[in-house]
Amino acid sequence: MDVSVHSFEEGGRTVVQVGGEIDVYTAPVLRERLAALHEAGKHDLVVDLRAVRFMDSTGLGVLVGVLKRVRLAGGSLSLVIDSERILKVFRITALTQIFDIFDSVGDALAGTPSEPEAASPAES
Repeated sequence: MDVSVHSFEEGGRTVVQVGGEIDVYTAPVLRERLAALHEAGKHDLVVDLRAVRFMDSTGLGVLVGVLKRVRLAGGSLSLVIDSERILKVFRITALTQIFDIFDSVGDALAGTPSEPEAASPAES
């Protein structure tokens, strides 16, 4: 398994640092860790994906599922992505329209999105 998941508290939110590859084999590790945080009452999450080298649709499904759960609990989920390759997956699937995406953990904690909600025509 080539995925790591670590979390810490900062600014009243839980920051989850994810690294490696998120695919059909490793996504259950991420799902279990995020579910455990949710069950522990952590509903305001910042998921830092800057160290993720690859993500497939299974990983996207995990994040969408977590987003639904935290929103139902009155919380929020922000993503930190600085890789154009990973960001492209979110654009192609139109998930930039449902996730708040930031360039850095600091921006996510401050609540200042860096990613426009829709891809520009040049990127389509």
